[in-house]
Amino acid sequence: MAGPLGAHEFWISPEDYTVDPGEKIKAELRVGQDFKGPGYAYIPENFKRFELWAGDEQVAVEGLIGDRPALATAAPQDGLVTVVHQTRDYLLTYKDWETFGLFVTHKDVAWALDRHIERGFTKDVVKERYSRYAKSLVAVGDGAGADQEVGLLTEIVALANPYTDDLPDGLPVRVLLDGEPRADVQVEVYARAPDDTLTITKYRTDAEGVAIVEVSPGTEYLVDSVVLQEIEPEAGSDPVWESLWASLTFRMPD
Repeated sequence: MAGPLGAHEFWISPEDYTVDPGEKIKAELRVGQDFKGPGYAYIPENFKRFELWAGDEQVAVEGLIGDRPALATAAPQDGLVTVVHQTRDYLLTYKDWETFGLFVTHKDVAWALDRHIERGFTKDVVKERYSRYAKSLVAVGDGAGADQEVGLLTEIVALANPYTDDLPDGLPVRVLLDGEPRADVQVEVYARAPDDTLTITKYRTDAEGVAIVEVSPGTEYLVDSVVLQEIEPEAGSDPVWESLWASLTFRMPD
């Protein structure tokens, strides 16, 4: 997942967002663009956390190295289950200044271009450390329940249940960094309709870190928000930037 995929989204992709009681939740871990990308196998050295959360119950996702899909685990209980995955840290060297510029502009952190020069670094080599913090909402049985904060460094929390709640005004989500709301930041939403049409919409969070995502029946959603922060290198070969990627996936009922 290093190299050219470093600036692409990472998300949990369930085979089915609604599961009957007693069945396994199965999901791929995907990296790509425009809500499309290959799945990656279960490789423990590549992640720091992989869990299912349901109410007060938490279950670690266990598997064999190389398992595909990476997740094939029985739900801890009926109701709304939040799948949680945190990758390890990865290192990325941008191939050129233009590529770095495209990334920071896309993710609404273009201030980093001037700041990079102000910090005394050249445009020749830009190095970054990055990690991913993904969640996915799956309905087991009636899907009743609520998403919750799970203690990720950055995360997106659904403030309503897409499987049971009436959402005429949209689904509110809160973006957090170290447990605190991220105000006035970009939230990018990829919506795949039943006919496979993809729509990409950008929102901004309010003072409480909340954005209201417009939703439609039968549509699958990937909600994404990125943190970019400075880090001080100890050696010339060390990264000078760190990006933290939060994502949340769910599918509205038909």
